[in-house]
Amino acid sequence: MTTRTLFTGFAAPLLALALAAAPAARADDDAPADAAAAGAGTLTGRQIMERVDARDDGDDQTARMEMILIDKNGHERAREIRSFAKDFGEDTYKLMFFLAPADVEGTGFLTYDYYAADRDDDQWLYLPELGKVKRIATSDKSSAFMGSDFSYADMTRRVLDEWTFRLLKEDAVRDHPVWVVECLPAGEDVADKYGYTKTVVFVRQDIDMVVRAVNWTDDGKLKYMDMTAIDQVDGIHVATEMNMKTVKNRQTLHRTVMRFHDVKFNQDVDPDLFHTRQLEKGL
Repeated sequence: MTTRTLFTGFAAPLLALALAAAPAARADDDAPADAAAAGAGTLTGRQIMERVDARDDGDDQTARMEMILIDKNGHERAREIRSFAKDFGEDTYKLMFFLAPADVEGTGFLTYDYYAADRDDDQWLYLPELGKVKRIATSDKSSAFMGSDFSYADMTRRVLDEWTFRLLKEDAVRDHPVWVVECLPAGEDVADKYGYTKTVVFVRQDIDMVVRAVNWTDDGKLKYMDMTAIDQVDGIHVATEMNMKTVKNRQTLHRTVMRFHDVKFNQDVDPDLFHTRQLEKGL
């Protein structure tokens, strides 16, 4: 069965969550063009991403979050969020409620992140001022999520077989050895769905975790993601602070800082939370 993985976007155990197990690479993946691996007896780009997929990211999670939006003039807007996630078999359901400030209070976001690649993920957004739940169409998933530098597509896992991978080199991030892997969409439809024409990820070799990424957008911008703080919770490595900034012509247009607090796994999360009617009810 073809599966999905998240190799960029929000911290896996928190918003985009599960890094699903992946199938073996196709025969044409990471051919001799995977130059850094050739002759070195090391892993190919695809194999590295499969290791990322297999990493333990925890089950049934809750957290408090801060989302700080920073414009090009340095003006900040802070938002408080409560998040929940629960595994339903191989699928992961995620729920977020905005608690503050007043202009976003009561906003809810629900995602059904399906493990199987032949099912499109489902996403719904509830805006209190409209008083109704809006389904996020596939064509809208590359747009910004709640004014941040993250897109709706960043909130779910990517399908491995929709991308090709190439190990570019080995490097270091904050003194930790990393693999640098180029990820290219397999077709224009994939680029349109995610809004990215290319992604380069930096995978920490000791924990098989994406700690930095650069995304090339289809409108000529660059989006830089950096996990600036990583902690262990119940033996699971978790990004507790991350930055995403949008750049064009070397000018930073906008930046989003995400901080995660009180991250807990193996919680008794009520399965009835994960319905659109809960979005309307709130917490």
